Amino acid sequence: MPDIQQESARYLRAQELAALDAHWRAANYLAVGQIYLMANPLLDEALRPEHIKPRLLGHWGTSPGLNLVHTHLNRVITDRGKDILCIWGPGHGGPAVLANSWIEGTYSETYPDVSRDADGMARLFRQFSFPGGVPSHVAPETPGSIHEGGELGYSLSHAYGAAFDNPDLLVACVIGDGEAETGPLAASWHSNKFLDPVRDGAVLPILHLNGYKIANPAVLARLPETELDDFLRGLGHEPIHVEGDDPLQVHDAMAHAMDTALDLIGAIQRGAREEGVTERRPWPVIVLRTPKGWTGPAEVDGIAVEGTWRAHQVPLAGVRENPDHLRQLEQWMRSYRPRELFDDRGRPSAQVLECVPQGVRRLGASEHANGGLLVRALPLPPLERYAVQVDKPGTTMHEPTRVLGDLLETLMENTAERRDFRLFGPDETASNRLQSVYRATGKAWQAQTLPVDEHLDRHGRVMEILSEHTCQGWLEGYLLTGRHGMFSCYEAFVHIVDSMVNQHIKWLRTARRLPWRRPVASLNYLLTSHVWRQDNNGFSHQDPGFIDHVLNKSPEVVRVYLPPDANTLLAVADHVLRSRDYVNVVVAGKQPCFDWLTLEEARGHCARGAGIWDWASTENGGRDPDVVLACAGDVPTLEVLAAAQLLRRHLPELAVRVVNVVDLARLLPTAEHPHGMPDAEYDALFTPDKPVIFAYHGYPWLIHRLAYRRSGHAHLHVRGYKEEGTTTTPFDMVVRNDLDRYRLAMDVIDRVPGLAERAATIRQELSDTRLRHHDWIREHGTDLPEVADWTWTG
Repeated sequence: MPDIQQESARYLRAQELAALDAHWRAANYLAVGQIYLMANPLLDEALRPEHIKPRLLGHWGTSPGLNLVHTHLNRVITDRGKDILCIWGPGHGGPAVLANSWIEGTYSETYPDVSRDADGMARLFRQFSFPGGVPSHVAPETPGSIHEGGELGYSLSHAYGAAFDNPDLLVACVIGDGEAETGPLAASWHSNKFLDPVRDGAVLPILHLNGYKIANPAVLARLPETELDDFLRGLGHEPIHVEGDDPLQVHDAMAHAMDTALDLIGAIQRGAREEGVTERRPWPVIVLRTPKGWTGPAEVDGIAVEGTWRAHQVPLAGVRENPDHLRQLEQWMRSYRPRELFDDRGRPSAQVLECVPQGVRRLGASEHANGGLLVRALPLPPLERYAVQVDKPGTTMHEPTRVLGDLLETLMENTAERRDFRLFGPDETASNRLQSVYRATGKAWQAQTLPVDEHLDRHGRVMEILSEHTCQGWLEGYLLTGRHGMFSCYEAFVHIVDSMVNQHIKWLRTARRLPWRRPVASLNYLLTSHVWRQDNNGFSHQDPGFIDHVLNKSPEVVRVYLPPDANTLLAVADHVLRSRDYVNVVVAGKQPCFDWLTLEEARGHCARGAGIWDWASTENGGRDPDVVLACAGDVPTLEVLAAAQLLRRHLPELAVRVVNVVDLARLLPTAEHPHGMPDAEYDALFTPDKPVIFAYHGYPWLIHRLAYRRSGHAHLHVRGYKEEGTTTTPFDMVVRNDLDRYRLAMDVIDRVPGLAERAATIRQELSDTRLRHHDWIREHGTDLPEVADWTWTG
């Protein structure tokens, strides 16, 4: 590599260029060392096989480009006194981000045993992708990070989520050219149509085109520059190009590009904030083209590596066994001139540290990357203002989510000045009956508006885009930087973010075990338009399996709630919006639903998570029940209570206990989930030996899985959704899936010892009613009158 002290620069002063290059070389050296070395970190002696890790893991190909970005972000932070957060999108770029965190000192401050000297450098190298160490990608353990680098596609939506309501923050987002091919990333480019230049911060995408993915060329890297520019301009960005393989020229161009981009961002924000400009202007994007594996081995065993897909992971794979590879590795590492970069004690030189910011302005020390430091309790209003009056169970009806919408309206009003709560959803806020929020705030929108449009607002805090991935990414970025939110979605289509919620759950689980990570607001899902009420959409919109997916995940993080009416939904919502470090899934209907509990009763029931509804049961004088009718979910609750009423009328001597479950994790043993019940409590609720007929909102085998260790599992019979769906009446959906009241009552007759013989006539009558239902709906298009007009009379 040339001695840049002797070079002149077009844009930068020679001294500044020398400092930037020294920092970059130091980061590259540390990145290579993490991949290969477990001893001899400063190359005080010739490399020997025993200095090399037995298993070589990690990704070199993207690291030099990430190091370049980090170096130049340091420069503009120092020069401009700017608060910057960076999202590192390209996959397993961990070696680069860890290297820079160590150089700036935040890593050693966070992990004092990894000191900023030779001993600490050795620990930094050894721990990387090593048993008991740290992952190869940017992770919760990495200071300054809010984005898990293990799965691609979400970096840009995370960046915009971090920028919303953060007017003084610039979020740089490095997008790998492999990641740029994913669907979630493609949709998230449109986030700039929702970014308010007055109330929000700014996002600077840096599209890092090094040409290849793991084994194939990258699509955007192979586009002619004019075509790529047309693509980016069509997305609302003004491209600024940086390209080359000469470090001097690239440093110079990158500094110029950074300054140009920040000047453009500043002009956009000043125009909007000071001059009242409302026209949407293109935001800058930096297109960075550098070779994959830049400054690494040009060839290995006579085969080209640098600038090809072969540089993606470990360019020299046989270092322990092949003396030539070992010699080549040492030559590669010494090419960075480590003696210029680190003193005799292994500390970064003054020149390396010249461009590094101070204090919380260091990228690894940003409070925005540890959002629990910034989060404040939400000003939630008293639930009494919104609770529905329940004089008698099952005689009045409300739309639960509409009632919740009124509470959210007030919450929007209460956070109007602090701007730390947003509602996210894929074009479904009004469909899900939450439209009351529009009285407090509109829908964020910066693109063209027409006279027919409603509720669009340049400063709005309702986020609607028809991309569940983007909604999820926005919300994650918003939460991880210290704010609050809720994601409202149709139940069947929240599956689109299955993989994203996996990553967020893993992030929270890891972060909870890091004492320096402060708790952040929970990720709250409100799933409505659910499986049992898809009257016009039918089978394609019927899938309750997200609950199963979530309950497979880390028990300390996941919670699932099935409130059966409006007041329990209020109580659950109040709880989840106050909670920290969880993923809460709340499933509630938007259609008119019977009111079962007063607010006081709902609060007590939600606190218990599961309980006996005495008013619906027919146990007398402490007598053990003959059967337990259990339910979880609004429609199953209705059907269980209707079944209980049928049994009360036809079999008044039968002792029936009605149990409602609002917190599904209560069914698990205490050893498997923090909300789980001890066996004694479970047996007291469900009995150890009586038949339990359980009507469940989702797939019935989940209940069996949750309860399979219980003593009464052999007596547990679960009804739920079994993939029988179509466009039909509400009651026909439950009939098709054997969840209806008549089927449940027949199950009781079939399973309570002695009833099958003496209640045979009653069972036949119940079965005949189901057949009559089948004919009725096909003639009249509506449910049977005794079903449609049913109310609780117990």
